[in-house]
Parts: sequence; C-alpha cells; structure tokens
Amino acid sequence: MVDLIGVPPQVLFGQLLLGLINGSFYALLSLGLAVIFGMLNVINFAHGGALYMAGAFTAYFLLTYLGIGYWPALLLAPLAVGALGIVIEKTMLARLYKLDHLYGLLLTFGLALIIEGLFRNSYGVSGRPYPIPAALAGGHNLGFMFLPTYRGWVVVASLIVCFGTWFLIERTRLGAYLRAGTENPTLVRAFGINVPVMMTLTCGFGVALAVFAGVLAAPIFQVNPLMGSDLIIVVFAIVVIGGMGTILGPVAGAFIVVTLQNYLAQFGGWVTVITGAIFVVCVLLFRRGVVGELTRLLRSRPG
Repeated sequence: MVDLIGVPPQVLFGQLLLGLINGSFYALLSLGLAVIFGMLNVINFAHGGALYMAGAFTAYFLLTYLGIGYWPALLLAPLAVGALGIVIEKTMLARLYKLDHLYGLLLTFGLALIIEGLFRNSYGVSGRPYPIPAALAGGHNLGFMFLPTYRGWVVVASLIVCFGTWFLIERTRLGAYLRAGTENPTLVRAFGINVPVMMTLTCGFGVALAVFAGVLAAPIFQVNPLMGSDLIIVVFAIVVIGGMGTILGPVAGAFIVVTLQNYLAQFGGWVTVITGAIFVVCVLLFRRGVVGELTRLLRSRPG
C-alpha cells in the first residue's frame, strides 16, 4: 500500500494517463447509452456488454473470413451492428416507448443474455487475438511511462467521436429536431419531419457508438464473448453520475470516474469502495447527475 502523500509524480502521471486511455472506452459506451436514453427514453442494458462485444467480434469476423483489416472495420462494423440495432428498435423497442422504463430494461437485459449466450455457445470463452494495425505499432517514451502508439490513438479517436456527437446533437439543425422530437413529437411532425424514422436512426447511431468502442478495444483486449460482461454496471454508474439528460456529462464522468478508480486502487480496495459510495450519495442529492448539476449551477450564475 502506498502512502497518499508520498506518491511519486511518475506514478501520478502514469495513473492519470491510464485513466485517460481506459476512460476512452467508457466515454464512448456512456455516450451511446445516454443518446439512446435521452432521445428514445429507453434504458438499453445490452449496450455496454453485448453490443460492445459484438463490435469486437464483427471486426474479428471481417479480418478472419473476408480479409478486411482494421481501418475499414472501424466503419463497417458500426454500420453492420448499427443496422441490427435499427431492426431491434423497429421490432421491439418501438412498442415500449409509452411504457415504464422497467419493460425496456428487462427486454434489453434479455437480449444481452441471448447475444452473449449465442457467442459463448459458438466460440467458447477463450480469447482470440486481433492484431494492431502496422501504422499504429510501437510506442513513445514519455519519461514517466512508455505509451503504446495504439493506446494514444484510442484516446484521440474517442475524443473526436465524442466531440462530433456533441456537436451534432447540440449545434446542428438535425440535433435540434432530435431534441424537439423527444419533447413534443406532435409539433415536430407538423413541420413534415418523420419522427419515428428519426428515432430509429438515433437508436442505430447509439448502438454504433458501442460497436466503435468494441472495434477500438479488439487489438488491446482479446476478443471473447465475456469481454463486456463487467462493463455495463460501471457504464450505468457513469451515465447517472454525468447526468442522463446531458451529452458531455457522461463523457466527462467516464474520464473522471475511471481516472479516480485507477489512482485510488493503489491505496487499497476500501478506498475505491468509499469513493464509489460518495458518488452514489452525490447522485442521490443531485438528481441531474454531478456533472449535469455543476453545469446547471454555472449557467445560472449572473453575468
């Protein structure tokens, strides 16, 4: 166990960088979950586990059976599994929009079990390696740690996608239609906009974000049916902490929570548990989420 005051700067910077790298996956997963809940009002329990895993397996299938490498897979895998998300929305989720959130949670939880069960029955639980693309091989010595080039790419790609999603929803006319469609779909239909199609595409986009994270994770973690089974609880906590009704909140929450977990884990598991309990208390106090509440307070300040 390391003394809290006597932590070397190299350890601190190393943990911060590791939190940034690992937080990139959680940021994409949390953002996709927040988009689906914020726009469709459905809690997608299959998001952080089954769909994330399906993205990694899709990249593996493209390489193994079709010879399609990593770079095309970054586009093709989200499109393919995103299309599956559209089918699920049209055939199942669309019937639950006016019902209690529990029905959507139970449905997507069952879908997650089915998807993971099918992959486990076909491929077992042993991992399958996915090669790092040659352009991203190697690494750089930062002084306090050795940073693999691919992990640096993961951070950059995640930030670009997260910022692009925020810009699309918050700063474009399409995003305005999406937000208006969730609050007053009748009024939006009066402008000639097909709200059901817009919601369906939103679901596909949210699923594609999880799949994109899975493709990014494939070269780092071995591809196996259980690779996302432990992620969904953390992803839900991050989305709640960041705020269900925000876009940047879950992204910021992902980096903050994962960085704190990585850093505090070295002082003992009890510290991590206490920190998690504090986060839960904050969420109960601020229903909008910690990040969402801070954003509201900043906006409400005069001037």
